Amino acid sequence: MPPRKPSETAPADLFGGVTAGAAAVHDAARAAPLPAGAPLAERLRPRSIDEVIGQQHLLGPGKPLRVAFESGRPHSMIFWGPPGVGKTTLARLMADAFDSQFIAISAVLGGVKEIREAVAAAQLAQQQGRRTILFVDEVHRFNKSQQDAFLPHVESGLFTFIGATTENPSFEVNGALLSRARVYVLEPLSADDLGCLFDRALVALDGAPMGFDAAARERLIGWADGDGRRLLNSLEIVVDAARAAGRGEVDGAFLETALSQNLRRFDKGGEAFYDQISALHKSVRGSNPDATLYWLARMLDGGADARYLARRLIRMASEDIGNADPRALQLAIDAADTYERLGTPEGELALAQAAVYMAMAPKSNAVYMAWNEVRAFIRNDQSRPVPMHLRNAPTKLMKELGYGEQYRYAHDEPDAYAAGATYLPEGMAEPCWYRPAPRGMEIKIGEKLAWLRSLDAAARSTGSDSAAGESERSD
Repeated sequence: MPPRKPSETAPADLFGGVTAGAAAVHDAARAAPLPAGAPLAERLRPRSIDEVIGQQHLLGPGKPLRVAFESGRPHSMIFWGPPGVGKTTLARLMADAFDSQFIAISAVLGGVKEIREAVAAAQLAQQQGRRTILFVDEVHRFNKSQQDAFLPHVESGLFTFIGATTENPSFEVNGALLSRARVYVLEPLSADDLGCLFDRALVALDGAPMGFDAAARERLIGWADGDGRRLLNSLEIVVDAARAAGRGEVDGAFLETALSQNLRRFDKGGEAFYDQISALHKSVRGSNPDATLYWLARMLDGGADARYLARRLIRMASEDIGNADPRALQLAIDAADTYERLGTPEGELALAQAAVYMAMAPKSNAVYMAWNEVRAFIRNDQSRPVPMHLRNAPTKLMKELGYGEQYRYAHDEPDAYAAGATYLPEGMAEPCWYRPAPRGMEIKIGEKLAWLRSLDAAARSTGSDSAAGESERSD
């Protein structure tokens, strides 16, 4: 291995290893040699962005993060992505690239005390003419007041803030902090990325070389499910087991034995995690309760996060059932809440109940299709102004300008419906995006929609006739 440069960080694994509970200043210890028997993930930790596997949508030539690295001007950012994709590694490499002090805080166990320690360390570095990068792992676990504590120091330039989160920062990071940081979305490592990491790891193994046949290699990559840390950790487990058994090569059968039930997590028989969630979704959509229960149980038995499955059930209720049975969405939300209260295994029954109900519910993707169509229309259409009669008029000037004129208050109309009224921008034809399916509740919705449209047609026809008559009289 090449010697470490003075700017390199202290030992941590390839994709994480942030010190929990206290602000960890990785600076003076960067030059420390790797200890004997250091984890494989640490030995493979990239020393430059060119060594990083994956994330080429951010690190490729001309891509945002590479430009940031090459600019010489660090900026605050948030890395959003699943575990084991390089969030911490990129933050450490950023500190190396800008010769900055690297301070790491874990929001899992850290708090205001650790934030104060980090601020003090950054102030000391600033006095010495050195920049600081503050890395906050699991930043979404800090509450609003804790996140607010970073704001004045980010604004003053005391440190460059880099947060890492597995949760959507739009919901988990407060708006003030989010507005001061650029969000970069990191993706799960692809099978090709994991294969490259696997091949690199085999070369870096301690001791005698270890071979893997194609089936074992494929299964281990599938089991990793886009997580580089999981791949490297499980590879070490398998290699240690193989050497203990006196083997020089690992095949598929031995791999299953070595990883025991853990292998079933998402790759028994070659199925990947996203293949299984796809199978669950398609079983619900296909109205097959037995297959729905099978794939749900497979994923839970394999260690899938039940909260993730609950979120997917909520999505399915909107996408594939919709207004054909609006109760499905509420039941999915109730099942998610029930799981939060009861946990595993009791709460899993609520997920199964919701999944079976959804499998047997009438299906409609009418809202899903309409939503996709209107979003595509908006992306490609001009920015149309709001019609004057739909604008609010809270001031005298607005009223004088005609805001709100000729608006018809629906509750004052027969059947509380202003027949013939228009609500779309002027010049825009009625698109009829929403087309209710002839199933479940949407049968009645479709009947009402057809009736309302018939009222509109009659009102507009009457208005057209009246306009024609007035034209004739004026002549």
